[in-house]
Amino acid sequence: MDSGVVQLLQLLHSGDFMTTFATAIGRPEKGEYASFYENYIARVPGNDILATLDEQRRQMLLLLSGRKESDGDIRYAPGKWSVKEVLGHVCDAERIMGYRALRIARNDSTPLPGFDENNYVANAPFAQHPLPDLIEDFIAVRRATLSLFRNFDESAWTRRGVANNNEVTVRALAYIIAGHELHHRRMLEEKYLGQS
Repeated sequence: MDSGVVQLLQLLHSGDFMTTFATAIGRPEKGEYASFYENYIARVPGNDILATLDEQRRQMLLLLSGRKESDGDIRYAPGKWSVKEVLGHVCDAERIMGYRALRIARNDSTPLPGFDENNYVANAPFAQHPLPDLIEDFIAVRRATLSLFRNFDESAWTRRGVANNNEVTVRALAYIIAGHELHHRRMLEEKYLGQS
């Protein structure tokens, strides 16, 4: 067997392949996303977005597992979303950003619409679902997101499209997903569940 093939097989089995690939993709640069996403992207540590997305799944699970059902109804102030609504919102946004990434990665040049997150939460039955079901949904959504991004080739990551009237790359969408989750998880830790 060719030594290059053997090395590739060893790399695939070691788990280092995706890390090497993700690091080679690099962080998005200004101009690859709308300026209002800068705060989310800046929150994401390092250059291995796939490892970050995977680790976030574990971190959210650690934060929310074993919580009482009543914890899902906590609001840190009147009129603010509950823990369940925050988690549902994170899932909704991730599904939308993942869909945008898929369309753009496949070189679909159709401009994609924005969405009103407040309207989505207002029209979702998150409060009626048990907290463990919403945690399970987050895990399923994140697994699907990881599967999607792991299967993009190198050229897909830097493809550009238009979403919500702004140009964005696939890699920027991956970082936006990670930064958005991190923003809301920190809010849950600091304002909702007192884990700061």
